[in-house]
Amino acid sequence: MSRRRTILVSGSVVMTLTFGARLANAQIAVFDPALTLKDAAIAALKELLRDTLNEEADRLHKMAKRLSAFADLSRYFMSDDDTPKWRIHPFQFDKFLYANSYNAALNYGDRLGSAYERVARNRVTPDTELSALVEVAPDAEAAIVAELATLDAADSSIIAGTDQTGLLRYNGRKELAAIEALQDDALDPSLDQSATAVVDKISGAALIRAQQQQARMQFLAGIVEQLLIDNKRARDTEAATMNMQLERLRWGSAANRSLLAGCTDDLRAWRQP
Repeated sequence: MSRRRTILVSGSVVMTLTFGARLANAQIAVFDPALTLKDAAIAALKELLRDTLNEEADRLHKMAKRLSAFADLSRYFMSDDDTPKWRIHPFQFDKFLYANSYNAALNYGDRLGSAYERVARNRVTPDTELSALVEVAPDAEAAIVAELATLDAADSSIIAGTDQTGLLRYNGRKELAAIEALQDDALDPSLDQSATAVVDKISGAALIRAQQQQARMQFLAGIVEQLLIDNKRARDTEAATMNMQLERLRWGSAANRSLLAGCTDDLRAWRQP
């Protein structure tokens, strides 16, 4: 009897374990619409990011390629014959017989103005004659002083402009060499040029551009100085003309009457020799 009970109990245990194992292997499907929608949105966003990154990589790869890979840059090359010369060379001095020193000043600068003095007409230095005119003819003294001031301003402007032009020309040759070196680097067809090298070339071009703008401003300042002196000379001439007109209107009638009265007396007193 006990043996039969043991067999039944063992069979029950085996059936229970078998049924439990089947339940363990069985999968129950659970559907959550919100979770499914969230997973789909995340997958779509990841796919969009992947496509965007791929496009950016392609664009950067194209941007990293040199322009020489698509076009021949040698057509942009400018030879030395196409650029203007910055100065007159010494072997050309046989063409200029009297202004060689001043041409040299225009090529290298002349801070003291010695080259300009060699080609300019000498000025007589005023002495006591101006002080004597202060009491006798103050208007004449003022006019002479104004003319002397115009000459001083003109000399100063010409000397400064000559020196400035010479220095800019002298520095222009170095600038031309820098531009030629930059041109050779920019037209280099090698594909080994990195993006950093291209950026350095852009920086060098910007620096040369800034220097050229500075030189242009200096040239313009010299032109403005010359225009100011010309305007002063024209203004002084117009002021002298206007002063003569005003003096004629102010004293013309009295001067004419005095002249006529004097002529009348001379005619009355005249006798045949």
